[in-house]
Amino acid sequence: MARNTKAKKQAAPKAEIGAEIFASLRDLEKIKGIPVDYMVDRLKQALTNAYRKDSEENRDIPTENIRVELNEQGLSMELLKTAVEEVEDTNTQIHIDAARNANPGAQVGDVIAMPIDIQRFSRIAAQTAKQVVIQGIREAERGTIYESYSSKSQELLTGTVLRLDPSGDVFIRVGNGNEQSDAVLRASEQIPGETYKEGQLVRVYVLEVRQAARGPMIQVSRTHPNVVRRLFELETPEIADGQVEIRNIAREAGSRSKIAVRATLEGVDPVGACVGPRGGRVGAVVEELCGEKIDIIVWNEDPCEYVRAALSPADVLSVTLIPGQKACRVIVPDDQLSLAIGKEGQNARLAARLTSYKIDIKPASQAEE
Repeated sequence: MARNTKAKKQAAPKAEIGAEIFASLRDLEKIKGIPVDYMVDRLKQALTNAYRKDSEENRDIPTENIRVELNEQGLSMELLKTAVEEVEDTNTQIHIDAARNANPGAQVGDVIAMPIDIQRFSRIAAQTAKQVVIQGIREAERGTIYESYSSKSQELLTGTVLRLDPSGDVFIRVGNGNEQSDAVLRASEQIPGETYKEGQLVRVYVLEVRQAARGPMIQVSRTHPNVVRRLFELETPEIADGQVEIRNIAREAGSRSKIAVRATLEGVDPVGACVGPRGGRVGAVVEELCGEKIDIIVWNEDPCEYVRAALSPADVLSVTLIPGQKACRVIVPDDQLSLAIGKEGQNARLAARLTSYKIDIKPASQAEE
């Protein structure tokens, strides 16, 4: 009777260990979103590594010969060896006589499971196990963050400027709580003339999310044409609910953008919806983009009408398609030529990019000749 009582007392702590570990893992899953199964695998790996580093003679034991069982009922470890008549490798084999001491019915070729006393691990081995678990948590956090931000590719995020790099790159902290991560705004992706300071809130467009050694690397932009698209989607309810559609955008960041919009419902003014009452909607976008000028035009299936609108604010007398080419010839009044072409050719260049047509602009006087 006394022996049974003693056995129960020895089994109880073993079961308690398993319950405590799983309770901790569930808390970890709630707080950091790390799956319990993932951490169980990491704990098994940690204990295996700890045993192999516990003493010099254990280091050559193959990991597949160490079996770890971890569940709600408890934690146990066993060393697996094959029973043989002549031992050639002490790491993987056990003499049949020794095997029968552990298991009287053992036969040559049987795999013998010998219990491992976890409490006898050295402090260095325990520290190794701890490091494996910590590393596992870090990797799981990085994986969770990577999955989270991968789904946010091509979206607009608000972040806080962390620091300015001497190279001109700006590092920005995006996200909330446990899903915070660092993003890099390269100098080439910054609006010309825009300045940043630590602690400043800034909206950025997610270009790409890549796995890196220190966690997800998020590449963001302020110059991408879709920055304009996402800002109008935020400011214009008609775009968000599908009444107005942005068909195309041509942009020279920090200077000027042209966007082509169309209404999907009759009676909706697509340009008016984007401009907003008293110009409030387009004004908010312009302010976010540091005063960048924005031309909003109506998209048209007729390429001639589309090109005519794209050259706004210039007046256009005629648009003629050039046969066999995706190009057209545009005639404008003489006094509108510089306006149609724009400063350094910007207006004509953006119109061509918006419509995907090569545009040849001529004044009316030359057309008559």
